[in-house]
Amino acid sequence: MEARLQLRVQRYGWDLAAGDYEALWQAQLADARERLLACAGLAPGDDVLDVACGTGLVAFAAARTVGRAGHVIGVDLSERMVEAARQRSRERNVPNTTFLRMDAGRLALPDASFDAALCALGLMYVPEPAAALAEMRRVLRPGGRVALAVWGERGRCGWASVFQIVDDEVASDVCPLFFQLGQGDALARACAGAGFTVTGQHRFPTTLAYASADEACDAAFVGGPAALAWSRFDAPTRARARRRYTESIAPWRTARGYRVPGEFVVVSATAP
Repeated sequence: MEARLQLRVQRYGWDLAAGDYEALWQAQLADARERLLACAGLAPGDDVLDVACGTGLVAFAAARTVGRAGHVIGVDLSERMVEAARQRSRERNVPNTTFLRMDAGRLALPDASFDAALCALGLMYVPEPAAALAEMRRVLRPGGRVALAVWGERGRCGWASVFQIVDDEVASDVCPLFFQLGQGDALARACAGAGFTVTGQHRFPTTLAYASADEACDAAFVGGPAALAWSRFDAPTRARARRRYTESIAPWRTARGYRVPGEFVVVSATAP
């Protein structure tokens, strides 16, 4: 998919998903957020950049760690995600956060202005991850830290069938490179290629728990990367997609719903 088109798909897709994202994914992604923050080594007074911040789940946790002497700027391609994060910041009275709509590959931020950069499950959606990593390095001060999380191997993520199901209906790749950075040491190599010194690499399993097939389908189609395609499906297409996805996760059905396997990769590194 051409880069500009992919950016449009991601921007407007996540705009549509913004209202449902936290309810459907906050608990499911908690393991990745916690491991990423632990690897980031944030300290009171740090200035932190959160790339692909979504509704601010990582940014608010980082803000608590850096305290009033520090500051967190969250950037995201989706205007509605940014608006949701700003609203939560006001509601929770978190004055040391700022949220801006911005492309990860073209950060409108000064050189050497942050102590740490974070990106929790956002690089998979960027058309050119190398450009985003280069931008994170540019805005970090010498010795600054970066912590990145991506989904792992496709074969270890039981929910991955959603991409093929959607692609079969729209005849185009929704996220053509989604699992590329989760293969082997690809993320660590990408960091090294951007000039970072890799300090840690962690691969670990997770479980996505859903109370029902409807909840699992909503997470897959309504609150995630397929939201734009889903918004254009007619009723028969939606019914067909839901049926196929429910069938694909049937091996992980339990008495309490579904427990679908997944995998995360988290890499930490430092800037020269």
